Amino acid sequence: MATGPSATGAAPTSARKSSEPQIHVMVVDDSAVVRGLVTRLLESDPGIKVMASVANGQLAVSQLARTPVDVVVLDIEMPVMDGLTALPKLLEVDPGIKVIMASTLTLRNAEVSIRAMELGAADYVPKPSASRDISGGADFRRELLEKVRTLGQGRSRERPRAAVRAPVARLAAQQPAAPIALRAEGTQRPDILAIGSSTGGPQALLSLFKAIPSSMRVPIVITQHMPATFTAVLADHIHRVTRWPCAEAEDGGSLEAGRVYVAPGDFHLVIEAKGTQRLTRLTKTPPENFCRPSVDPMLKSVAQVYGSRALAAILTGMGSDGLKGAEAMIAAGGNLVAQDERSSVVWGMPGAVATAGLCCAVLPLDRIAPYIVKKIGLAGA
Repeated sequence: MATGPSATGAAPTSARKSSEPQIHVMVVDDSAVVRGLVTRLLESDPGIKVMASVANGQLAVSQLARTPVDVVVLDIEMPVMDGLTALPKLLEVDPGIKVIMASTLTLRNAEVSIRAMELGAADYVPKPSASRDISGGADFRRELLEKVRTLGQGRSRERPRAAVRAPVARLAAQQPAAPIALRAEGTQRPDILAIGSSTGGPQALLSLFKAIPSSMRVPIVITQHMPATFTAVLADHIHRVTRWPCAEAEDGGSLEAGRVYVAPGDFHLVIEAKGTQRLTRLTKTPPENFCRPSVDPMLKSVAQVYGSRALAAILTGMGSDGLKGAEAMIAAGGNLVAQDERSSVVWGMPGAVATAGLCCAVLPLDRIAPYIVKKIGLAGA
């Protein structure tokens, strides 16, 4: 797969403890062969149980009303009712359901997957192409299991509680978490913004760029865990929806203020200084944190080139990719902001840097754009 051994940023994990409740899953795909293979892959983890397996979106909506589950693995192209049509109907039946879109790596499916995440899907998983046996795809198995486990954990833990205990559970969830130690902010105005994200990232990125005025005149670099094709579509989607100039980074390209550069799938994006120029470089060095692109090499290079005149934002995502790069940025005098747990789809990546005490601020998503603008300023301001 284009993202390397895993797009999640997390190392493979062992089966869940037997004391934890099982994650209940529905598999939706028009191919009986694919449904059977995906079911076997999921149930190879004793912490996951497939409660339903259906052939199209209409059957999925009907089944969900009768069989509550934690996660739905939803194919895109199906007869009767396709995945994109079924998605809002599934969320209407159960607004808390976690939906993972499953698609082959085609341009159309990448566009549909990005649109689905904008409409409420939690994540996607790229299926191996027809020329590769899905049952033999170790990367697909690892990514599928990690995403189902991570997204299903919160739901499965709440499911067994009796209704009479629900108010107590809600009250407990509202109690403030342990305080996070924050670093003092650097005084230098940043000359670059670097953003790392994974699960839930496309939705977060769109929200962020809608709220940042395009008059903010620094280059912006993004590493979002995605395979090739998907990253090109994401960059185009950011441009069309937010009007920010945004494209995949090119090897040897010059960094320009007011433009957004996305790391292409299967390449690490790093920044290089060449005299007074700042260039984007694409490398195929080994995956880091089981990812390529990975956030760590991007942040390390930003720290080396920009030092204290850099700002990074770590958004929603599973795993801890970005932690080592954040350490390098802080050591160089840069600043770091992370998305808070409540607004994250998964508080893995932002949680890793926050709990390590590397952040100058840990904020809800809707407060990150104002924070960035305050730190960097706007042209003419």
